Amino acid sequence: MSARIALTIDTEHPDFPCTPGNLPAMLDALGAAGARATFFIQGRWASSNPAMARRIAEDGHTIGNHSKSHAPMDMLTDAGIAASLSEAEQMIEQAGGVSPRPWFRCPYGQGQDDPRVLAAVERAGYRHVSWTIDPFDWEPGRTAADLVERVLDGHAREGDGGIALMHSWPDVTAAALPELIDRLRRAGADLVGVEQLG
Repeated sequence: MSARIALTIDTEHPDFPCTPGNLPAMLDALGAAGARATFFIQGRWASSNPAMARRIAEDGHTIGNHSKSHAPMDMLTDAGIAASLSEAEQMIEQAGGVSPRPWFRCPYGQGQDDPRVLAAVERAGYRHVSWTIDPFDWEPGRTAADLVERVLDGHAREGDGGIALMHSWPDVTAAALPELIDRLRRAGADLVGVEQLG
């Protein structure tokens, strides 16, 4: 029996200098392999990149909310959390043509263990999605081989239902994705959207 893994890609403005075109390359790799991923999209990014937001949706990937501006959720008031999610939702719908409900991921993961933050997220109609496999694709000096091996090791450790965290902008992620998809499938993995994990 194959073991499911969700590749999740936080889609936001880069934290470090990177090569333009990494996200289109990732979408090309996913499309060529017939693989689905989940993209957690920042609202301001969607407004700045409407064509890419629409392509993610039209390519059939799952779309989630990644806040309006990537502010840590645990630094916002309850009203601030609600506003960030609502405004991001509007931006994503306007740019991509689809609703990100009910999937949400806290920027930096901050607040994902805070009952107050999670309650505010739930009141806004969302479910928080964390991760179980982190290849640290954003770290300077990370190589494509590192990323592939870290995700494969995580998949072997987690078994069915693992969730891998990646980002839309690092050069290493775009470089690694074709091999990662191939190696995961050869290891018996079924690449799914987060909604298929139950």
